[in-house]
Amino acid sequence: MNEPITVLLVDDHQLVRQGVRAFLDTQPDIEVVGEAGSGEMAVTLVNQFAPDIVLMDLIMPGMDGVEATRRVKQASPRTQIIILTSYHQDEHIFPAIRAGALSYLLKDVSPAGLADTVRKAAAGEAILHPQVAARVVQELRGGRRDNINPFTELSEREIETLRLIAAGLSNHEIANRLTISEKTVKSHVSNILSKLHLSDRTQAAVYAWREGVVRRE
Repeated sequence: MNEPITVLLVDDHQLVRQGVRAFLDTQPDIEVVGEAGSGEMAVTLVNQFAPDIVLMDLIMPGMDGVEATRRVKQASPRTQIIILTSYHQDEHIFPAIRAGALSYLLKDVSPAGLADTVRKAAAGEAILHPQVAARVVQELRGGRRDNINPFTELSEREIETLRLIAAGLSNHEIANRLTISEKTVKSHVSNILSKLHLSDRTQAAVYAWREGVVRRE
């Protein structure tokens, strides 16, 4: 008999973990080896168990699912990550996939669909929720890249943040300038990169100057 597929559950809601575990425990070819209620704990347990699959929530206090995904892939490159979330907006989808997630499911997935995705992920096959797949295809076609207007795509606070990135300020300095938390700044930066289809702060700064978000005095 083949070895079971080992799975680590990561979600800050214990009830969600218990429900998913109760179902996966009924599958003879899947073994849940651990549960984590935070991104930090997920990375610790991946180092301990090196599971085949991590089922990863995105929105968690402390280290979020995107950063946890990045660190899990660094710690155990062979581990495949399935995002299991309630969110299907661009600012969640693309950072998660860029961080190394293989599959992206919404929490309305059926139990059988979840087990099927786990088995496929163990074989290196990706499954994307239809809404997510549609956005990924649109992105690959460059559907919105050429006609993005930063002044309509970004919120007022995100525009302010982008201007300060272009001025060379760090997250800590931006937080002080806007009197918000550094965590909120990180969230704004992530949204800006996702909405404008940029990969890092340097690209964001260049974009801000090029598109007139920042004007030279």
